[in-house]
Amino acid sequence: MSAAAATRSFHQPVMVSEIAEVFAPLGGGLFVDATLGGGGHAEVLLGQHSERRLLGIDRDPAAIAAARQRLAPFGDRVTYCCESFDRLGELVDASKEGPLVGALFDFGVSSHQLDAPERGFAHRHDAPLDMRMDPRAGLDAGTVVNTYGLTELRNLLRHNAGERHGNRIAAAIVAARPLHTTRQLADTVRAAVPAAARRGRRHPAMRTFAAIRIEVNDELNLIEPAMRVALARLQPRGRLATLAYHSGEDSIVKIILREAADGVCECPSTLPCICGAAPTIRLLRRKIVRPSANEVESNSRASSAMMRAAERLDPASR
Repeated sequence: MSAAAATRSFHQPVMVSEIAEVFAPLGGGLFVDATLGGGGHAEVLLGQHSERRLLGIDRDPAAIAAARQRLAPFGDRVTYCCESFDRLGELVDASKEGPLVGALFDFGVSSHQLDAPERGFAHRHDAPLDMRMDPRAGLDAGTVVNTYGLTELRNLLRHNAGERHGNRIAAAIVAARPLHTTRQLADTVRAAVPAAARRGRRHPAMRTFAAIRIEVNDELNLIEPAMRVALARLQPRGRLATLAYHSGEDSIVKIILREAADGVCECPSTLPCICGAAPTIRLLRRKIVRPSANEVESNSRASSAMMRAAERLDPASR
């Protein structure tokens, strides 16, 4: 496979046309792709307007390397940051490029991370338990699996992935310790769940792997602060779009956007409002947008995608 082909296979971007439609009305200025991946969405955003500049953030060095190749034709219009997106505010401020015109968050794991056996993200490969998006991070999947207590494991399975059989799986993991590889973990989970759960279309360990990955990378806890910073730094009529892949991610996004769109008052209910609460955004659609049937057919990983988008209000027009 050529270098160019390898770069483009790093991650197949989801809902590209829908994302492009959100940002199409905007002109030049600073955009941030907070989850750069292989640069697929960024390539489209930069191609829409010659005066756009992009701050591309990703904590995976392999993603940054792939995006550099893909986005090379855009030259110095792109700034690359190998950081977690919870640092978005300070990175935007350090760029000294002015307020944000657009911001994109594509949550979850990338195709490349799932497909690279050595990263330890997927149950179908036999590899060391790792699952770190940032290889420099201290916590890995092996530490979670082998040191977390029974209650901790049960809680993260339920909270991060809604695993119905969390009690049985957590007990089985503790009993089988030490577990060193993805195959050992997948087999342990498979043996722990009821027989009916083993006959499903999906491997019974998928939710467990997702829950542990989310814990390792602290994925859910990073969403709210990063999104609030992005919304605060959007210029009037600037836009933000998100792609979530499970209910935990989307619930956080929904709450943040609905609060900003409704202008939630923080004053005591028994007193008149003095906090000046007012809507700061308008939702471009009240409900989530799903990928087309054609896209799901060509890319099964798009099937769970949920897009939301909003536009920053102009204070003068309120």
